[in-house]
Amino acid sequence: MTVTTGVPTLVHGRAGRYLPFVAGAVLVVFMALLPLLNISIPGILPGATYTPGTLALLSLCMVFAALALSYNLLLGTGGMLSFGHALYFGAGAYGLGIALQYLGVPLWPGVIIALVGGLAIALFTGAISMRVSGIPFAMVTLAFAQAGSVLVRRNQQITGGEEGMRLPTAQVPEWLVGVVNTRNLYWVTLAVLVIVYLVVLWVDRSRLGHLAQATRENELRVQVLGLSPYRAKLTVFVVAALCASLAGVAYMLLQSGTQPSSVGADLTITVLVMVVLGGVGFRWGAIVGGVLYTILDQRLTVLARADWIHALPDVLRIPLSEPLFILGALFILVVMFLPGGIAGTVDTWVRRRRGERTRSPLRQLADVDEKLDEPVEVKL
Repeated sequence: MTVTTGVPTLVHGRAGRYLPFVAGAVLVVFMALLPLLNISIPGILPGATYTPGTLALLSLCMVFAALALSYNLLLGTGGMLSFGHALYFGAGAYGLGIALQYLGVPLWPGVIIALVGGLAIALFTGAISMRVSGIPFAMVTLAFAQAGSVLVRRNQQITGGEEGMRLPTAQVPEWLVGVVNTRNLYWVTLAVLVIVYLVVLWVDRSRLGHLAQATRENELRVQVLGLSPYRAKLTVFVVAALCASLAGVAYMLLQSGTQPSSVGADLTITVLVMVVLGGVGFRWGAIVGGVLYTILDQRLTVLARADWIHALPDVLRIPLSEPLFILGALFILVVMFLPGGIAGTVDTWVRRRRGERTRSPLRQLADVDEKLDEPVEVKL
């Protein structure tokens, strides 16, 4: 009787463990086939899924979803509130443009050069920023981002200044240039999103991720155990920056150029809103937040020009014609009524249905301690 009841439980446990991976693989395959399908969602997508306009919008969503994932690694896993994360996104975008235009290298070596440049900037700025924590850390990262923005805007001969920098298409393969190749760019951005997700997943489930989470909750305890919280936080910081640089490379290819706003602190705040909207600490929440915010930002701009909006009284017409007002109101509503974000709310509801404990901060700390204690005890 014991064996009979144990087997279904074991099978169910294994199925539950692999179910997210299977669902994720199915979703990736569906997204890869989307440009070959004729699916229309009126009011959300500008056209059918095979049209260039819709593919460009979905590609932009995936770029910012990858950027949100990288920031979620920084904030959700490492507990580091940064106001300068866009610096590394801009480093990837501008680094690719500079490598192609001034070094004359082909695309893929240019991508490597851009990522190495983003890595070097992250090591330098991270090593300095990590000397402080909390609000001082956020202010130091903000200072670096502002310095990067000034350098981009003032060096017009190299970066294009306020007008931005165009992608040197002569160094880019023809299958990645032009509206006619939007489908190929879509697949490239999908690959970037998958790569960033796998990197973030690996960090979260590794000993490094457990150490970073423990440092986030109780840095003193990590020091007492004889571990180095500084190295763990710096490594997570650099990995998150490298993922952001990769998203910046994809943005440069997709938009055939970049602007100084891709380096500024405003973009970091926008990404912070994406992560909070989706749910801090949830990988799929960061993706949902990035996609939802990008679609709303793009489609609300079109809605603001609608005739029925202009026919409303001024008290309604003025706020409804400003997409940022609507996005700000949505963010306030989420913070007030869904404090855990979309993913946090769904996770809480599912756990209550199963009779499990919710992921409160104390519960998370206990889980991290259990994961961190066992390897340390074996090692000692």
